[in-house]
Amino acid sequence: MKTRIINGINKPISIAPLVHFRVLFGLIMFISVARFVFYGWIATQYIEPEFHFSYYGFSWVSNPGETGIYLLFITMALSALGIAMGYYYKVSALLFFLSFTYVELIDVTNYLNHYYFVSLVAFLMLWMPAHLAFSVDSKRKGFTISRIPYGYVLAIQLLLSLVYFYAGLAKLNPAWMMEALPLKIWLPMFSHLPLVGAWMSELWVAYAFSWFGAIYDLSIPFFLFYSRTRPYAYMAVLIFHLSTWLLFPIGMFPFIMILATTIFFSPESHLKVASSLRNIFRKKSATAYSSSNEPYKTPYQKLIWNLFAWFLVIQLLLPLRAYAYPGNLFWTEQGYRFSWRVMLMEKAGYAIFHIRDKVTGREWENYASDYLSPMQEKQMATQPDLILQFAHFLQQKLADEGFEEVEIRAEVYVSLNGGMNQLLIDSSADLTQIEDGFAPKTWILPYKKSL
Repeated sequence: MKTRIINGINKPISIAPLVHFRVLFGLIMFISVARFVFYGWIATQYIEPEFHFSYYGFSWVSNPGETGIYLLFITMALSALGIAMGYYYKVSALLFFLSFTYVELIDVTNYLNHYYFVSLVAFLMLWMPAHLAFSVDSKRKGFTISRIPYGYVLAIQLLLSLVYFYAGLAKLNPAWMMEALPLKIWLPMFSHLPLVGAWMSELWVAYAFSWFGAIYDLSIPFFLFYSRTRPYAYMAVLIFHLSTWLLFPIGMFPFIMILATTIFFSPESHLKVASSLRNIFRKKSATAYSSSNEPYKTPYQKLIWNLFAWFLVIQLLLPLRAYAYPGNLFWTEQGYRFSWRVMLMEKAGYAIFHIRDKVTGREWENYASDYLSPMQEKQMATQPDLILQFAHFLQQKLADEGFEEVEIRAEVYVSLNGGMNQLLIDSSADLTQIEDGFAPKTWILPYKKSL
């Protein structure tokens, strides 16, 4: 069994799928950065806010200021183009991974599943020989590699499969499957659409979307791996992601998944695409993937396979940590991030922070809107760990103003999936005395399902 796996991983295949993935990944990342600049999100998300919420264990990742932020985005854009062109590929891949991941770590409230996915793919691309054909590097060095071990392509395919599978597994919960939540809240908002608008308020449509979404996510990796079902599966990928893009404001995620999923097509299919493109542009030279070289080999191959294996094992286990925490996951959100739970809940809340000066006994209230952007305030008001972070930020602000000993309590009301507002955390708990950590947060109040 082990021998068969090793032989399968080391089986030589055309480099075309990996090269096409490199080009598409670099281009879509460049477009994503340009889109961020165009909409002015650099200023609203990273420059204007006074405070940024850090990931646990990454408080050392600080905002580098206006100049630093723009330099990071310029680095992202140029390195993304470098990846697409295969120009100093290894340097470009490293710079993109570091700059993108650093920006992602600056503020938790900007977290999106596809940002995390991009960081993971960028890490894998560091170790890929994706620049050895159809690249500036290969032209500059005067040689190309036509074949690589299948393991390089397989690593990306397995990562995509984990994303899809866990997204489907997360949908197997009573709210999604038995109550069509939150889709029965969201879909009626599209009743104005031509042709399909009249259906959007129908309950059976919400159930159909919910069940189809779960079945799609759980099954699509298997259909993509199987050659006979792959064309139909990819058609489903197009329909699914374009539909979600048209209905919901989820940014570039659908296009990233549509382009990334092309990695499942056979090397022969990719070679046909390359040949067609060559004919369109009337390039009479040999195909970019032809070469008399031997299959790609590196003395570090075993080390790279071990690195990929551990990487995939971590991605396999990390989403499971959510099951180690008590209570309703959507309510506590302990273990929610990095687990591929995509668009599973409608959650809204508001928070009032009650301050008491322990020295004078004076009491007053503070509001997050005085310090945070609307996006930050919205995210903070429903996530207990961010509420705690903001309380500690307030404690420091007050200390700077001369209030050395204060008690800070938070009155936070949250509605989950259209239910009644409920207190999220113990409003009598002094948050200045609580430290964050991986242990269950006992100061989060239990969720009571409203009728």
